[in-house]
Amino acid sequence: MTVERCGIVAIVGRPNVGKSTLLNHLLGQKISITSRKPQTTRHRILGVDTRGNDQLVFVDTPGLHRDNGRALNRFMNRSALGSMGDVDIIVMVLDRLEWGEEDEAIAERALQRGVPVILVVNKVDKLESKAVLLPFLEDTAKRYEFSAIVPLSALRSQNLDSLVGELRSRLPEAAHLFPPDQVTDRSERFLVAEIVREKLIRQLGEELPYSNTVQIEEFRDEGTIVHISALIVVEKDGQKAIVIGKGGSRLKKIGEEARADIERLIDTKVMLKLWVKVRSGWADDERALRSLGYVDDKQG
Repeated sequence: MTVERCGIVAIVGRPNVGKSTLLNHLLGQKISITSRKPQTTRHRILGVDTRGNDQLVFVDTPGLHRDNGRALNRFMNRSALGSMGDVDIIVMVLDRLEWGEEDEAIAERALQRGVPVILVVNKVDKLESKAVLLPFLEDTAKRYEFSAIVPLSALRSQNLDSLVGELRSRLPEAAHLFPPDQVTDRSERFLVAEIVREKLIRQLGEELPYSNTVQIEEFRDEGTIVHISALIVVEKDGQKAIVIGKGGSRLKKIGEEARADIERLIDTKVMLKLWVKVRSGWADDERALRSLGYVDDKQG
C-alpha cells in the first residue's frame, strides 16, 4: 500500500527578503507577484507542489513589519502571523546575512510554534565574498535551534533541491489536500488582479505609494478570447493622474505588460480594459478593505 505524505509549509520573513520569488521557483511557475518594492505581497497564497507520494503545500505570506498604523498594514500582519498556526513546517527567509530586530522577532515567534523551522539564507549569489557565509551559518546554528539552515538563491534557482529535500524528509504521513495537477488555491480572477497590480508597482516605482489596489469587474470567457475589465483603485486625484500618464501612455503600458502575462497564465487571447478610480482613504478603512477583497477568513 502506498503511503501518502503531505504537509503545510509557511514561508515567513520580513518584507522584500524573496519569499514570493522562492515560492515561484519552487513551483516552477509564477503564482505570487514580485517586485523590488517591499510589501508587494498582501494576501496569503497557497502553492501546491506534488511529487509522487509527497505533497508540499506552501503558504506565501506578506512580510511581517512594525508599521501597524493603517488598516491595510494590520491586515497584512494578521495574515502573516496567522500563517504560522496549524502548519507542519516553517521556512524563515533571510536576506543574505542581514539579521536585524525584525528577523529576531520572527525567528522567536517561529521557534515557539513547536514545529520544524528551516532557515533559508537567500540571495547568496549577491554576497561579495562567499568566505563570510560559513562563519555566519556556524554562528547562527549555535544561537538558534533551527532544524536546518539552507543557503540558496531563489532567483537563480541555486540549491533549491537541498531545501526541497529538507522539507520532504520532514513531511508527516497524511492524505494529499489537493489533486496532483493543482498548483494554487487562488482563482484566475485573483491571479489576474495580482498581475495587473504587479505591473502597476513595477511601472510606477517610487512615484505611487502603497495605497493602490486592483479589482476585477468583468471576466468573460467567449472561448477564443477572454474579456477582462480591471479597476485600479487609488486614494487621490494626483495618484490617478500618475497612473494614467500623459495621454494615457502609462496606463496603456501597464495594460500591455499585464495582458501578455495574463495570456501566458490562462493560455488564451485576452482583451484587457483598465480603469482608474479614486476612493479616498480605502487603505485605512476596514469596510473598504473587505469590499476590495482583503478578507481575514480567506487567510485561514
